[in-house]
This record gives sequence, structure tokens and C-alpha cells, in this order.
Amino acid sequence: MSGTSVLCQSHLLSLPNSPPQSSELNAKFNEQGWLSLLKRCKSMEEFKQVHAHILKLGLFYDSFCGSNLVASCALSRWGSMEYACSIFSQIEEPGSFEYNTMIRGNVNSMDLEEALLLYVEMLERGIEPDNFTYPFVLKACSLLVALKEGVQIHAHVFKAGLEVDVFVQNGLISMYGKCGAIEHAGVVFEQMDEKSVASWSSIIGAHASVEMWHECLMLLGDMSGEGRHRAEESILVSALSACTHLGSPNLGRCIHGILLRNISELNVVVKTSLIDMYVKCGSLEKGLCVFQNMAHKNRYSYTVMIAGLAIHGRGREAVRVFSDMLEEGLTPDDVVYVGVLSACSHAGLVNEGLQCFNRMQFEHMIKPTIQHYGCMVDLMGRAGMLKEAYDLIKSMPIKPNDVVWRSLLSACKVHHNLEIGEIAAENIFRLNKHNPGDYLVLANMYARAKKWANVARIRTEMAEKHLVQTPGFSLVEANRNVYKFVSQDKSQPICETIYDMIQQMEWQLKFEGYTPDMSQVLLDVDEDEKRQRLKHHSQKLAIAFALIQTSEGSPIRISRNLRMCNDCHTYTKFISVIYEREITVRDRNRFHHFKDGTCSCKDYW
Repeated sequence: MSGTSVLCQSHLLSLPNSPPQSSELNAKFNEQGWLSLLKRCKSMEEFKQVHAHILKLGLFYDSFCGSNLVASCALSRWGSMEYACSIFSQIEEPGSFEYNTMIRGNVNSMDLEEALLLYVEMLERGIEPDNFTYPFVLKACSLLVALKEGVQIHAHVFKAGLEVDVFVQNGLISMYGKCGAIEHAGVVFEQMDEKSVASWSSIIGAHASVEMWHECLMLLGDMSGEGRHRAEESILVSALSACTHLGSPNLGRCIHGILLRNISELNVVVKTSLIDMYVKCGSLEKGLCVFQNMAHKNRYSYTVMIAGLAIHGRGREAVRVFSDMLEEGLTPDDVVYVGVLSACSHAGLVNEGLQCFNRMQFEHMIKPTIQHYGCMVDLMGRAGMLKEAYDLIKSMPIKPNDVVWRSLLSACKVHHNLEIGEIAAENIFRLNKHNPGDYLVLANMYARAKKWANVARIRTEMAEKHLVQTPGFSLVEANRNVYKFVSQDKSQPICETIYDMIQQMEWQLKFEGYTPDMSQVLLDVDEDEKRQRLKHHSQKLAIAFALIQTSEGSPIRISRNLRMCNDCHTYTKFISVIYEREITVRDRNRFHHFKDGTCSCKDYW
């Protein structure tokens, strides 16, 4: 238990052995209403004054009085758990109410282990937990990710006969979800006789915590299908997260509409979730609209907006939003600076990035982390400052990790610097020998330099280590469905139609001046073979399919798992002007918005 404060000790030392003789004074204080005074307390100083009177008059012996003192101190926004503990320790025979209060207070103040110790003490003293005890004990297990202890408490729930209590069941669902035991959460949910809105919120939140995004949306559909419950804020925020991760802007807009129809005033958390969903689903302008219309913004709102502008290549706007944040008096943290430096990197703003890096250290006194150094290496590397990036890595006060070296290796690939690339690869392999992508980048650099013996050596090493790269693929949305394509794909039912469309596209591209970039095929094969391999990259197949399946003039959205190659980038610019389509492509690093023959990245990515 926490130590008793000096002030509280002085009060307790003066605690009489029996109630005071002055019944008139006691009655007078009762008339004033000590409980009413407790409820009117707005600070610890006011609370201590009331506490002093209660001790002086001997009212502390009244169990009702002691219980309310503990509750006021432990659960009030202005309260102190240390002070509450000192009061609790003086109650001779605390009951379930007092223990529940202390457990809840410790969970609220994130002293989770203390909350569990109080639960154990409660059992040892023979005090029977009730349906107010278990939700907070289970919440402590959730936050500690203590599955073993959570399972034991589930057994206690059965012994106490509370397995059908809806509050306890909700706590169990949330605990199992946050501990990764989603199957157990589902079992508890299915066994519920009556499912409240909180029950649906718990099961949807449980699936969100283990990133089962499709299941989150299916559960939301099931709840809506019942027609008995209106989705509350927490459920819709989980659904927005699902849309964000699945890249479903249409469904995200539907959820936005539901929020506007059901909630009179959206709070900062919900609006920030909306911004995050829109920018990560490619609808940057809608995200900006939500952000600009926010009456009150917090640091997290600015962080999400800056990061969103960064992945869309709008670096100068991100720096401007960062300046607005500082003018509003909000103090930036290390996470905000990661977003700002990333924005400078994506937009090639080298000077601005260097200024922000210095400002972070010397004005805001933030010590650079490995993420900040990674952003700076990426910033310099993208700009072709490979030697400067390498020198920065060598001068880092903390040991560079494989991510930092990988940023340098990627930049070396883009700028064809095999010498520094070999150094970066050597350091990566020393730190992480199990990422096949690193070996392929180096092999491709050797292939471009026509060092085929080195290519063979790298690929042999990959085979010996059983390293297999995940194949590149492109996802495209059409007719409310998502379709997946891989390079040279012939698995689609309308395969022949797609390949015919590719031929038609190639014919029109020639008239517009498009020439395939053969350097993108890093294999020792003839020109015809290289041309055929380029022609049927997954992104090109996805575009052809979308042109066939969607209405004329409608936008096309594609998601890729790997970085876009130079040839696909040039190809998509031409297609956007030939077919008069807006094409949005999200690759591993950022968004590209193609329109009228240009890309939002300005060919810098």
C-alpha cells in the first residue's frame, strides 16, 4: 500500500479513541451536511478541510462516512490515490464497496498491479467480490495484457455465479480481445442472453485490437441488422479504424454520415479518427476539410494531419500546418516531428528538414530517436545526398538499426550507387539476415550493373536460407468488390478481355510517345522477353480491369504492397490523360494521384 501523506498522518494521530463528547458540535456538522460538503469539493485542499472536520468530530467511525471519503478522494478528477489509500488503511473492516472503490481508482490512475493486489487481499479477507468488482479487475488484466490472470479471474466469476451478468461479460470480452484470445471473447459474446450496445462495442473493439478489420465491419452489420441498438461513438470509431486499414473510403463516408445523424457534436477524438480514415484511404481533401472545420484541435489532430499530408507528398502544407500548431501554443512531441521530417523527405524539402531537425533539438529540447535519424537519412538519400546520409549514420550517438541502413540502401538503388549500397547491405545483413527484400534490392543493383555472378551468389544465398519474397500484387476496387492481381496474372475469369485491353492500351500509348523502360526488368533475358514482362505488371493489369469494369470518367483506386516501379509510374501518367481518368495508387511508401498526365509526387518518390 502507498505511504500515508504527512497531512493525513497528522489527522490520524489526532483521531480520538471514542467519538467526542460534544454532541451539539456533532449535530451542527451533520446539519450542515458533511456529505453535501464532500460533493461540493473541487480540489484536494477543500477535501482536506472537510476531512479534518470529520476526524475532529469523530464521524470517521461511521462506515458510511469513511466509504464516502474514500470514494470522493479516489474517484474525483482532482483526487489523490495516495491520500485515498491512507484513509482506506484506517477503516477497520472495509467491505466490498471500499475495495471496489480502491480497485477502480487504481485502474483509473493506471496503477494496475496495485489493483490486482487489492483484489487478492479482498479474497484473502473473505470479502466476496460482486458485479462491480470484476469489470475493473478484468480491465486491469486487459491493460496489463495478463491473459493467465484473466483466465483465473474468469474462473472466479463462475464460482461467484456472475457469468451471466452483462457488465462482467462485457469486461471478459474486452479482456480476452486485448490479450489476443479473440476466440474466447467470441465464446463469451455468443453465450450472452441479452447483448447491450456496450456488448457490441466490446466485441467490435476486441476484434479491432487484434486487427481483424473485416470482422469488425461484419459485426457492425450484424448489430445494425438486429435493429435494436443504435451504434454508439466507440463502435463507430472502431469501424472507422477498420475502414482506414482496409482502405474503404466509401464505407468510411457512410459511417461519417451515421455519426453526423446520431451525434449532435463530434468530439476531437472522433473528428481525428475521421481525418485519419480519409487521408489513409486517399481522400486527402475530405480529411483537410474535417481538419479545417474543427473548432478545437489537439496535438494528436495536428499529428494525424501532418502525417496525412506527408504520405500524399504535400510537404510544404505539412510544414505550414506544423507552424499553425506552434502558433496555437501546442508543444510538439517526438511523434509530431517524425511526421514533419517524413513530410520534408517525401517532398524533397532538404533545407526545411534540416531546420526542423535542429529546431527539435535546440528549441524544443527533444532528443532525436532512431525514427528521427531514419527520417533524416531518408531525406538526404532521396535527394541524392548519399555520402552525407552515410556520414550522418556514422556520427549517430545511438546504434543505427536495420531500418536506418535500409533507407540508405533504397536510396542507393534509386541513385545507382553500388559502392555505398554494398556497405548498407552488409550492415543490414549483420543486423537482420531474414528479410528477403534486402537481398533482392542488392541483387537488382548488381543486375543493373550487369554483375550476373553477384546476382547468382545473392540468389543462391537466399535459397540456402529459404528466403522467399512476398510476390508483388495490386488491389483494385470495382463494383463494390476488391480484386487482386499479380504480375503476369491469368487467374481472372475475364483474363482474355483484360489482355486484349492491355494490347489496346499499348497501341494508344505508342501514339502518345510512351517508351517502355527496359531497365526495370533486371533479368538476363532478351528485349522481347523484357517487354512482355513489363507489359503485364500487376498494376497495369489492375488498371486494364478497372477501365473495363467501371463507368467512363470514374476514378480508379489501386493499392500495392510494394514500391511502384518507374515504368508503371510513367505508364499510369499516360493512361490518366488518354482515358481521362483520375487514378490513385497507394504503394508501400505513399499515395500517387495521377491526373491529366501528371502525378502529385512530381516524379519525386
